[in-house]
Formats: sequence, structure tokens, C-alpha cells
Amino acid sequence: MSLKESLGKVTIVDFWASWCGPCRVENPNVVAIYKDLHSKGLNIVGVSLDKDKSKWLEAIAKDKLTWTHVSNLKFWDEPIARQYKVESIPATFILDASGTIVAKDLRGDALRAKIVELLAK
Repeated sequence: MSLKESLGKVTIVDFWASWCGPCRVENPNVVAIYKDLHSKGLNIVGVSLDKDKSKWLEAIAKDKLTWTHVSNLKFWDEPIARQYKVESIPATFILDASGTIVAKDLRGDALRAKIVELLAK
């Protein structure tokens, strides 16, 4: 999967894992944002730092994460996480249509507000 192929007007690259409590707490907020704004151009790519495929897939289903997901099942050695210099999760990177990082590590209402602002441009 190529990130370039997944870009929308705005793309969230969401680093998370099934074993990450704060990630799982934030997931309902991300699901709501996706439901509300996907039709307006929002894409999300979930990058998991899991190492157990069954737990990863179970969390995707349980949390109703309907967007694209990738994982090399390498825990903290996840190459995409290394590329983005992720040192803790959850970690979110918000990219514009050209793939430029325009914000990071927003959650809750701040994440929604930034996405709405960027989609309005």
C-alpha cells in the first residue's frame, strides 16, 4: 500500500496498537470524525505497532475502524513508525492533500477542529 494512493484532501496517519489503552480510548472519537468527514475528503491510515495479528484484527473489528490499516507486526520496530520518528502512541500526523504534515498529536475536539479547518480550504 502506498500512502500517496491513500491521500485525500486531508489524511490522518494514526499510529496505535490493540494493547495501547489511550489509543483505544481515543478510537471512538476518530470513528466519529471519520463518519462525519470522510465524504468531505478525509482519509485515515491506521498504522499498528502490534505484534499479534489476531489481537490487531480483533481490535479493528471491535472498535469499528473502517479505514485502511497496515502493520508489519514488528512492535516498536515498525518501519513506518521509525520513518515518522514515533516514540509513543497514540500518535497522529495530519497531512494535507500533497502529503505535507500540517499538524500532529491532536486528539478529541482539537483533532476534529483541525480537520474541519483543513477541509474548508
